[in-house]
Order: sequence, then C-alpha cells, then structure tokens
Amino acid sequence: MSTEARIRPDRAEPLAEAARRRVLARLEQVEARHGVRILYAAEGGSRCWGYAAPDSDYDVRFVYLHPAEWYETGGGRDVIELPLADGLDISGWELRKALRLTLGGNASLLEWLVSPQVYRQHPAACRVLRGLGPEHFAGEAAYWHYLSAARKNYRGRKREEQLRLKKYLYVLRPLLAAQWLRRWRSQPPLWLEELAGGALDDARLREELAGLLALKVAGGAPEYGPATPGLHDYIEREMQAYEAMARPSRHSDWARADALLEQVRLACDA
Repeated sequence: MSTEARIRPDRAEPLAEAARRRVLARLEQVEARHGVRILYAAEGGSRCWGYAAPDSDYDVRFVYLHPAEWYETGGGRDVIELPLADGLDISGWELRKALRLTLGGNASLLEWLVSPQVYRQHPAACRVLRGLGPEHFAGEAAYWHYLSAARKNYRGRKREEQLRLKKYLYVLRPLLAAQWLRRWRSQPPLWLEELAGGALDDARLREELAGLLALKVAGGAPEYGPATPGLHDYIEREMQAYEAMARPSRHSDWARADALLEQVRLACDA
C-alpha cells in the first residue's frame, strides 16, 4: 500500500456541506480582519484520526502569510485563534512560525498537509511545504516530537478505574506515531486504526484499542469509561521508558526557514 493511500484513508468521514460553508465563511473573515492570505486550511483533529463522535468539533487548522511589510518591520503575533463557536475550533500559524517549528521537529504542519479534508490550498505553496516531509520523518526530530506530545497529554496520570476516553486516545496516538517512525522511517498515517496496524504488534492491544475507538465514536457514549489493562500498561511502560531517555537538544534552522519563506512567497506571487 502506498504512503499516500495510508495517509488518506478512503473511509475518512465526508465533510458536511453546511459545516464546510461555515468554515469557509470564517476563513474569509480571518483574511479580511487580519489582512493575511491563507495558504492552506484543513481538518486537523479527531475527524482525520478516526475517532470523531457525531457531535465532535471541527478542528480547522490553517497556515497564513502576511504582506511583505509585516516581515520587513520585524513581525508581531504569529498565531490567529478564533473563539470556539458553532462547533468550530479554528486556529492558524503564520508561515514563518510554521516553518521554524517544522524544521525544529514539530510534525503538526506536515500532518495538516496530508489531511483528507481540505478547505483551502495554494497548490504552488503546498508543493514547497510538502517537500519537507520525506526528510523530516527520516530523522529523529519528529520521533521526539511525538513522544513529547504523548508526555504532555499524559501528565503523569496514575492508574485509574475510570479514564477520559478522549484524553486516553490523545496519549496513545502520538505514542504509536513514535513507534511507527522507529520502525518505518516515514510519515505515520493519520487514521489511528491504521497507525496501530503498523506500530502495535500485540493483537490483544489492538483489540482493546478497537473497543476504545468504538466507545468514542458511538453517539451518546459516556465521556469516561473503564481503563483497559493492556493499553494502560502499555502507556505506563512507554512513558517510563521515555522519562529514562536522554533528550537530544532541539534547534530550529531559522536561516533555512526564512529561505523557504521566500520560496513560498515567490511561488504565491508567480
């Protein structure tokens, strides 16, 4: 199976037309209010990861570009976040910030770029950005990004009889993405079930995960549920191993990020 097929599963949930219209209207408002150009906007959450419930929010993530004078004068705030409203969770990164984070190991931008639910995109700009993928996922930086994300979501929780299903999955997904990278040295699939198929060898754990996913996506499912012993032990074990590892120092290649910024700006003006 090709990497493209793994990242864009055919079973991704189709986007409701009414929701798409609301998202596009909000994005136009962002451009008008902030004087920016949105280069790319897509779903970036549970609707891409395979565990959205019927009432899940739409997690819209975007990348935007300021006019040239913004960069010439030193810039300013480099994120745009809209208040959660009407089931829409919308936020975006300024392009230079997105590039610096990506070159420093953050995998978020590259995940957005393979989302199966795209709202807006500038093809020439996206070709430049997607070109970072093969190099980014071949090294160690993205591996540590996913482990750090799992640790942040884990927050040292102790064994519990009841757990928050959403939070549990938010720990499991980056852990499995890190395992995928160690094994395959390629971009992990977005779809959690598919990710587990290539990163989790234990059939019993995959079965527990399938049960957890079924609870999460069911309409009216409880927010909290019983801890599955196998997955809970897996998380505890992986987190303990992570804490014992020596973390590599991280740095962003700002000069390269600025060069890529200019490349994208030229592509947009062409």
